[in-house]
Amino acid sequence: MKWLDKVKNFVSPVQEDLELDGEDAKALSDYEAPSNKKLNTQVSADTKMVLFEPRSFDEAEDIARYLKDKKAAVVNLHRLNREYAQRSIDFLTGVIFALDGSIQKIGHNVILCTPKSIGVHGKINFDQDQDEE
Repeated sequence: MKWLDKVKNFVSPVQEDLELDGEDAKALSDYEAPSNKKLNTQVSADTKMVLFEPRSFDEAEDIARYLKDKKAAVVNLHRLNREYAQRSIDFLTGVIFALDGSIQKIGHNVILCTPKSIGVHGKINFDQDQDEE
């Protein structure tokens, strides 16, 4: 029976109630309390957006540095050949993922990269068929 009990406990473990004293209970309740704080939607005066028009893949590293410094970047990739433009997008997508930011296409070969601290509202629609309706 012990073996069967171990399998049952592994598949659907039974949670035990913990007995916590004063400070530990307060720390745990503070940690688990849902946050009702609203995000600060005001843009500070030192918020920057940097425009890039890279001519080589190596310049993607410079763009990443600006993103790490919490600056948004508009990147126009039209001067790069298709292969290097795709490599740049792949690299910047990884950087944005690591920073928990966002990346959006805002034009033909133009992308907007923003760190987590800068929110972007709205969406650009590239499908011309829907505009005619």
